[in-house]
Amino acid sequence: MKKGFALPLAALTLLVAQAVNAAPLRIAADPVPHAEILEYVKTLDPGLDLNITELSNGVNANELLAAGDVDANYFQHLPYLHDQEKALGKTFAVAAAVHIEPLGLYSSKIKTLAALLEGARIAVPNNTTNLSRALLLLQQSGLITLKGAATSLLTPADISANPKKIKIVEIESPQIPRALDDVDAAVINGNYALEAGLVPAKDALALESATNNPYANLLVTTPSLAKDPRILRLAKDLRSPKVAAFIRQHYNGSVIPVVDKQHD
Repeated sequence: MKKGFALPLAALTLLVAQAVNAAPLRIAADPVPHAEILEYVKTLDPGLDLNITELSNGVNANELLAAGDVDANYFQHLPYLHDQEKALGKTFAVAAAVHIEPLGLYSSKIKTLAALLEGARIAVPNNTTNLSRALLLLQQSGLITLKGAATSLLTPADISANPKKIKIVEIESPQIPRALDDVDAAVINGNYALEAGLVPAKDALALESATNNPYANLLVTTPSLAKDPRILRLAKDLRSPKVAAFIRQHYNGSVIPVVDKQHD
């Protein structure tokens, strides 16, 4: 009886691994600055085949990752990721911390914090981690005092002093720039500020400090892909001096490389 040809298991495993590594790395990212940074990586490392999906409002990139629709995402900070892991019942893996987008306080009606009137309405993100972060920025700006610890998640109930009787208006983060004219001021995430044409380093009335900032934006993948050569290669590229220089030059202090943060 003629025997069929069979590859040894080790050789078959190697072929499968090579096929996976040769496939494009599918990554979901916010358009600004994340996808822009990834596009720059493509020019630096053309041998790394990146398939970039730009996220639109309402799309949860962690759900895409959990479902296997993408191999990685690049848009979120660690406190938000932990919140998502609890909500989705999933565990993800951090491949690299890349940059910080300082949260800023903006207004189309006033030019200085001193001009903020009593009873002013300030829009803040309505998701747990960025709401806490926004309240800390308002405290840093001298507008409110909080009774909670900076390490805990804060809500408006933690405001212990509010001399200007500021009204906190919670809105979905992507919608806040559109609501800027409807409130007296607004706390806006760096990426959404950039998308709206704002320049955080220039236009913000107050800007979150980058020193000891726990909100670095991350390259995130699944535990099973954490050691994938494509993920490791992208992580190395994103942390490279050339990408750090691109971020500094392109965003003029509105986006800060983590390598800079480490030397603040």
